[in-house]
Amino acid sequence: QVQVVETGGGLVQPGGSLRLSCAAPGNIFQTYTMGWYRQAPGKQREWVATTTDGGATNYADSVKGRFTISRDNAKNTVTLQMSNLKPEDTAVYFCYAGVMWGQGTQVTVSS
Repeated sequence: QVQVVETGGGLVQPGGSLRLSCAAPGNIFQTYTMGWYRQAPGKQREWVATTTDGGATNYADSVKGRFTISRDNAKNTVTLQMSNLKPEDTAVYFCYAGVMWGQGTQVTVSS
């Protein structure tokens, strides 16, 4: 069964940093755009960032300048480095690869 697996997340204070990782099978990683969405309680799922198979990146305005998405081709992994986190970044973060989705990982920003 093809799987997209997220790791990372947790509780952090405002202004802190967290790193999320997403692993996908090699053939999927090399072929498809990958990225992250997030969903806060009571809100719709929101796009966060994307990286193409060619390495191009794009970000939602709400995270631009604070989040960085990158690809590790040796590990078939996409990483989302989140800095200067705000309470409004609290959400479940979901990784996707093409049309496949991970189970999500919780990020909570609170003092």
